[in-house]
Amino acid sequence: MTWSFADDLGFLMSRASGVVVRATNAALAEHGLRVRPYSVLALAAESEEGTSQRDLGTVLGLDPSQVVLLVDELVERGLVERRPSPADRRTRLVVATAEGRRVREAARQAADAAVEGPLALLGDAERERLRDMLTRVWTAAG
Repeated sequence: MTWSFADDLGFLMSRASGVVVRATNAALAEHGLRVRPYSVLALAAESEEGTSQRDLGTVLGLDPSQVVLLVDELVERGLVERRPSPADRRTRLVVATAEGRRVREAARQAADAAVEGPLALLGDAERERLRDMLTRVWTAAG
């Protein structure tokens, strides 16, 4: 049996991810975003209270210094702000501004539409199965 890259699951996942990220980045560009800052904005917009930078790093699998730079970028654009946590004054929460929530919603629609291209050949059941499998791998990893 001859080996090929098509047999390498890691390679295929990496290539598929690259295709989706490139399509998503292209769609997010009209909103002045890329996947990573968009992800920070989306998580910050999930709750009115915001989320800590530590939690952002954990969810996104990023080093704290990377999170700081991404948050700084979004603060500079007026899309998020840092607020002290009422539970721990040493913790700063990242909270989406009204403008950030507006941009996040428009960017989410653009990102969702962008993913349609690479995933067009999959039916609804296949997409749901793929989502389930990827979620299981992601949650099991940590």
